[in-house]
Amino acid sequence: MTVRDEGPWKRGETPGPTLYFHATSPSDPRVVVGLLHGYGDHGARYAHVADAWAERGIATMALDMRGHGKAEGRRGHCDRFQEFLDDAAELRRLVSQRAPGLPAVLFGHSLGGLVATSVVLAGPSPWRALALSAPFFWVATAVPLAKRLAGKVATRIAPRLAMSSGLRGKDMTHDAERARAYDDDPLVFKTATARWFTETAAAQARAVANAPSLSLPLLVVAGLSDPVASVPRARAFFDAAGSSDKTWDGREGLFHEVLNEVEWRPIADRFADWILAHA
Repeated sequence: MTVRDEGPWKRGETPGPTLYFHATSPSDPRVVVGLLHGYGDHGARYAHVADAWAERGIATMALDMRGHGKAEGRRGHCDRFQEFLDDAAELRRLVSQRAPGLPAVLFGHSLGGLVATSVVLAGPSPWRALALSAPFFWVATAVPLAKRLAGKVATRIAPRLAMSSGLRGKDMTHDAERARAYDDDPLVFKTATARWFTETAAAQARAVANAPSLSLPLLVVAGLSDPVASVPRARAFFDAAGSSDKTWDGREGLFHEVLNEVEWRPIADRFADWILAHA
């Protein structure tokens, strides 16, 4: 039997707004996954994946980060990227309280992949392994120099200036129904602030530069036709990663959300196999 629960998550020692959790667990879990969603995204969009993993004996604890989903906070904004790492620390506390004693694997998609990577690079980690889906280490399409310079100016004089992110359902998946659901989801937002942009760009540069210090087992799954996150930059991070146990899984023709593609179930099973092997 699979048990599901969700609700507001009040913070422990880290500062910030109230977050929101989604918990899915089989009756006798073997391992727990802490899940960090993508930008403009939220944990409820991974319910089908959590259900599939529960069938394999994997519990999933997802947390809507600040400004996302049902969490409090300004949409598409951070004053410092460290704020998302503080939210990830709350995810670890959620996992510890809801699944005590179980081996824990950290999973991140897109922005969540950048946050997850930044967490494990920041110092000794309680996570057993790191699994990434389309990690957001840079954009797929080069940002024009004028726009980058404008962003650097705006982050100083108008850090909360919101601009369109350009994210659309058709860039996420070939599945037309899931693409429409993305576009119509009232909890999915399509803007980003100037400060978020510059803070995220700095975090991306740090993650790639510090990749050689990564020691956890690493799995990266990427759609090779991803129009959102740069596949070459993800591959560069993977190649530079210091992990002795690392696996690259590039999926021909797939878009940004490989776990929302038509063939998502075999990919979810691929993640499950790897997670169980590293539990």
